[in-house]
Amino acid sequence: MPHAAFAPSSRLRIVQAVTALLVALTVGIAHADDYSDVNTLLRQGKADQALAKADAYIAGKPRDPQMRFLRGVILTEQGKQADAVVVFTALTQDFPELPEPYNNLAALYAAQSQFDKARAALEMAIKLNPDYATAHENLGDVYARLAAQSYGRALKLEPGNTTAPPKLALVRQMFGAPAPDTLPPATPAVRKPVRN
Repeated sequence: MPHAAFAPSSRLRIVQAVTALLVALTVGIAHADDYSDVNTLLRQGKADQALAKADAYIAGKPRDPQMRFLRGVILTEQGKQADAVVVFTALTQDFPELPEPYNNLAALYAAQSQFDKARAALEMAIKLNPDYATAHENLGDVYARLAAQSYGRALKLEPGNTTAPPKLALVRQMFGAPAPDTLPPATPAVRKPVRN
């Protein structure tokens, strides 16, 4: 599955591209045209039209995982995180063998500073596909955020602590956040979807 490369930041990578497994679950060239049309509209910045086309398609084929996945990506791009969480959660329930919805759920959870939920979702994605590089990278980012929270908590509990501040500064430097000891860890944002 193609993924765009991103510079280090506080954002987790959200996946838009569809895996071979998702493609294998769908049938027919006409479907591919519909997916392509939705992706094209999204790339052109016409998210509302892409969502309308995805919804129309899903109305006729409500179990189609690929279009439902694209719908979740569109909602994420539109800033409708709660709706996107519903879409990706439903995909994990209906198609528990697919790792990509778990990855995207993790990105949404991390954006809400729900790092334990993000970690659990990424661990499931990796369990399903141990070679899923994006999920491994995102899990590393989540662990770094959890570490920053722990270092920050240690400093609050023991203000004279001399070992936590350099560690906290290092984690914050990774994410481009200021390093003062007194600031809470920065909240990550959902990365814009990868576009083909």
